[in-house]
Amino acid sequence: MTKETDTLATMRDFIRWGASRFAEAGLFFGHGTDNPIDESAVLVLHAIHLEPDLPGMYLDARLTASEKNRVMELLERRINERVPAAYLTGEAVFAGLKFFVNEQVLVPRSPIAELIEKGFEPWVTPDSVTRVLDMCTGSGCIAVGCAHCFPDASVDAVDISPGALEVARDNILRHGLEERVEPIHSDLFQALKGRRYDLIVSNPPYVSPDELSQLPPEYHREPTLGLEAGEDGLDLICRILRESQDYLEPGGILVAEVGNSNQALIARYPDIPFLWLQFERGGEGVFLLTAEQLNEFRPVFLEER
Repeated sequence: MTKETDTLATMRDFIRWGASRFAEAGLFFGHGTDNPIDESAVLVLHAIHLEPDLPGMYLDARLTASEKNRVMELLERRINERVPAAYLTGEAVFAGLKFFVNEQVLVPRSPIAELIEKGFEPWVTPDSVTRVLDMCTGSGCIAVGCAHCFPDASVDAVDISPGALEVARDNILRHGLEERVEPIHSDLFQALKGRRYDLIVSNPPYVSPDELSQLPPEYHREPTLGLEAGEDGLDLICRILRESQDYLEPGGILVAEVGNSNQALIARYPDIPFLWLQFERGGEGVFLLTAEQLNEFRPVFLEER
């Protein structure tokens, strides 16, 4: 504590002070929150072991000396180290569910969460989905979310990173889904021969080196393996487009996120009828293709091999 912060007493005081310092330091917000006030609130409440939905009247409760020290430690780390709040708390919320996260995985933030919450309707009916693949699972948030969304389905959670799979296993166990969600170490489809799915969901790496170099420091705390995907960011998604038809059941669908690389993907495949999905809470660069479309345009995808 410093003389400047000696006058801070309540949760509200520390949240306001932290938000002001975050704005002053020019921090970036995009890993669970989108503004300095919410980011500060996440850290302050975590430091004193309280939930984000705390009734507002408690914000004027005074903190003890030890609580103040814990709060200040987190706020200062957020400023000095440019670490996203989720890594400091070890927790992120995705599709209304809590997940453990560390720097082995990206912080969950995909707009695919909105699709999970809606059961991927109207493109599938809940009772038609018995097998799901989450390709490039990272923390396992999409796999676990899909298991909650489709309670009768089994889910494969695939990643090439052993560190990411350890985090995914932890989250599978936390949600009691070890009987239905299987973490699999694989370079995309290599370890999945003979398996077929009604739904393939993927949020693969899709950032180009140039784009990555221009991102705020917070992104550079995340694993490069989970972000970068070749010169135009399309290396992995092109492989997924070439191979996924072999793993989809008739009538199945592929849902994949390519973020800001969407224009590069359209330019590479101008004749492919990508269905670009819209989101009420914001987000872009997520497309849908059916198994039949993937099969019809397979020669186009194979031309680039």
